[in-house]
Amino acid sequence: MALAHAIMTALLDNDLSGYELARDFETSMGFFWHASHQQIYQELHKLAEKSWLNRREVHQSGKPNKIVYGLTKAGREALADWVYSQSKTQTAKDELVIKLYNLSAGNAAHLAAEITDRRKEMMRLLYMYEKIRVQHYGDPLSLPTRSKGAYLALIRGLGQGQQFLAWCDEALALLSSVDSGARQAESL
Repeated sequence: MALAHAIMTALLDNDLSGYELARDFETSMGFFWHASHQQIYQELHKLAEKSWLNRREVHQSGKPNKIVYGLTKAGREALADWVYSQSKTQTAKDELVIKLYNLSAGNAAHLAAEITDRRKEMMRLLYMYEKIRVQHYGDPLSLPTRSKGAYLALIRGLGQGQQFLAWCDEALALLSSVDSGARQAESL
């Protein structure tokens, strides 16, 4: 998926400034598609040049004026075409997995610490996902259509997070056996 499609999706319901879009992106689609503020602003300019977004200046008193972006008819059509195109699976890249291929008695404790840190971060993220689920998606069957899609994305994230926690627990148990095995060998 191109960042363009994520941005256009975020603009389906409301026109937003680049700042508002970047802020909202971090607490919604940003969970599943990461982009820096700079990348978002660059993409907004490209989409406006393609006439998929309109730009309008909003005058503000006491503050600099802001540029607000909204989907054009051509942008909505491009987004609809994209929805019907074949989705591509993104291959994950994770240095930690490659590090695990280099597991030794000497680095097992370090790798366990990295996994522990990742586990803590996932716990924080799952807490946030669950808070969002409870606050916004109480009865999924009664949600408007687009909200049902957001709910499905959210529960996918919850499921993946729970699966990751289970992997962390298994990895930490196995790494502790490597670490304790190394200590036993050193004591001989």
